[in-house]
Amino acid sequence: MKKTFFQRVGTTRIIPISLKLVGIFVSLLLLSNFATNFLTLQFTKRQLFLMTNTIMTNQLKDMYTTAGNQYQIYTFTKDRVASINAIKQASSREFTLPHSRALAFDKDGVLLFSAGASAVGDMTAATSSADDAAAVQLFSDSTALALLNERAANGITDGSLTFTTSEGQYFGVYKYQSDWKCYFVRAELRSDTIRSTLIVLGIISVAIIVLVLGFLTAGLFMFRHILGNVKRITDSLYTMQQEQHLSLIDLSNAPNDDVTYLAASFNSLSATINNLLGMFQKFVSKDVVAKAYREHEIRLEGSRRNLTMLFSDIKSFTYRTETLGTDIIDLLNVHYDRVIHTVHENDGVIGSIIGDAILAIYGATDERESHEKTGGKHSQALKSLAAVDSAWGITRATADLRQKMIQRRAELGRELTEAEERVYQAVLIDVGVGIDGGTVFYGNIGSDEHMTNTVIGDNVNAASRLEGLTRIYKLPVIVSEYIKTECEKASDRYEFFEIDTVQVKGKTEGVKIYLPLEKDTAVAAAADATDTRPATDSASAVPAYPRSAFEPFERGLSAYYAGDWTEARKAFKSCPLEVAQVFLDRIGTKKAPEDWNGIWTMTTK
Repeated sequence: MKKTFFQRVGTTRIIPISLKLVGIFVSLLLLSNFATNFLTLQFTKRQLFLMTNTIMTNQLKDMYTTAGNQYQIYTFTKDRVASINAIKQASSREFTLPHSRALAFDKDGVLLFSAGASAVGDMTAATSSADDAAAVQLFSDSTALALLNERAANGITDGSLTFTTSEGQYFGVYKYQSDWKCYFVRAELRSDTIRSTLIVLGIISVAIIVLVLGFLTAGLFMFRHILGNVKRITDSLYTMQQEQHLSLIDLSNAPNDDVTYLAASFNSLSATINNLLGMFQKFVSKDVVAKAYREHEIRLEGSRRNLTMLFSDIKSFTYRTETLGTDIIDLLNVHYDRVIHTVHENDGVIGSIIGDAILAIYGATDERESHEKTGGKHSQALKSLAAVDSAWGITRATADLRQKMIQRRAELGRELTEAEERVYQAVLIDVGVGIDGGTVFYGNIGSDEHMTNTVIGDNVNAASRLEGLTRIYKLPVIVSEYIKTECEKASDRYEFFEIDTVQVKGKTEGVKIYLPLEKDTAVAAAADATDTRPATDSASAVPAYPRSAFEPFERGLSAYYAGDWTEARKAFKSCPLEVAQVFLDRIGTKKAPEDWNGIWTMTTK
């Protein structure tokens, strides 16, 4: 499975909590830093303006003093231009910003001089030439001039000042000089101070980002260490969700924090649920368990399905119960332990257990799973093949149990008492297996308070009738023609020998019944052509039927169907199979009835 950065549950992306924590942490950290530094810069800018005003005030005092001295010199030398240039030169010495400005103008706005850090806007109104009037320039902001004149009229001759020029808005300080009868002004362009503030902000922002990235890298390592357990837990939960199976989260080397406690609590809950699920599985069929786990509910519902039913019953069970008493339960448990394992091993489900009888169902599990297990073969035919495999598996398991009892008796090394012999015979259990299939109802019936999973249909009853026939025909397994047809579609492993055509009680038509035998087993048993008696496998004590033993039986059955019972008797007498004796007892010395159709009608179930 391709692993993506974000896992999905359905169509929903699962975002790791560590990523959310890191995102929130980084966002708050950046917001906090930028907000703090913005406020700091705002207060700093205010202090910068105050400090600038202080510097300009000091510079204005120097300029004011220089203006007074130069006025005295001008009075002595009568050289106005030289004095003004001296004031201008002295005012320009301590300019620090690109657009720093010093200027003086009278109450009419006529500039005495204008000096700046750059040549732009540098204006000199005083000249000694004859064209002085043409060179006169005025202070450009009439509003600011009017404000200064208003203040002067009220006796205010110094203070702060804001004015506008073609370069932008200026702020500064002024003082009225009575000798020159001018306002002397020292000012700075506001945009210069704002630009310097923005430069500082930019430098601080870069520093913040670099520091945050550094701390974030360190933080990620710490988060990975602290939240590594969370990632392990979420990966385990995601795997459980995908596989639809509860398991325990690995908490080895996990820290003793609340997340580990949460995972430990989940493990406790998981163990409890698995325990309950295990008990649930023991009381209902595994297909119902799988559906309940997948859909999270069990409903009263059912449908018509094509299934195969296997019915197995212990022979002479009444005698065994009377002999063993309550110990029969222990014997049944040993028997069913093997039988149920065989059914599950062949993808069957247990429909019901009724005392000494068991009903197994094949084809009820998810068809997609069956399709995958069989490599793409048709599961409808394979279910009957699996049922036949189970039938012989049950027969061999039961024979193996009998064989162990025989060995235990041999180990005693003595004759058994009459009571012991009865118990011994009682534990030598034998079973018959009948198999049929077809369309039946399969699902849950009952009420919301109590329900059960069941299968209903004529074919279910037919499987039970076929199991009953194993006692009559002395055969371990009998199947219907439906099973024969499906098995032959699925595999050529089995050969089906026709046993009879019967009309069981409750039916109006005759059906053919068959004994399925593995071909390899039949061939191996037929290797000794001189011995046509049914052999017994020493390991399993299951009768092995040689192919040659069926040749006289098939001849006898053909004559029996045709109504030639004389010829049938000859053939059956030469047949070593126990089933041949059934026909000899049936026909005796009689002739076939006039209305004989080859169908034997059963009078018992």
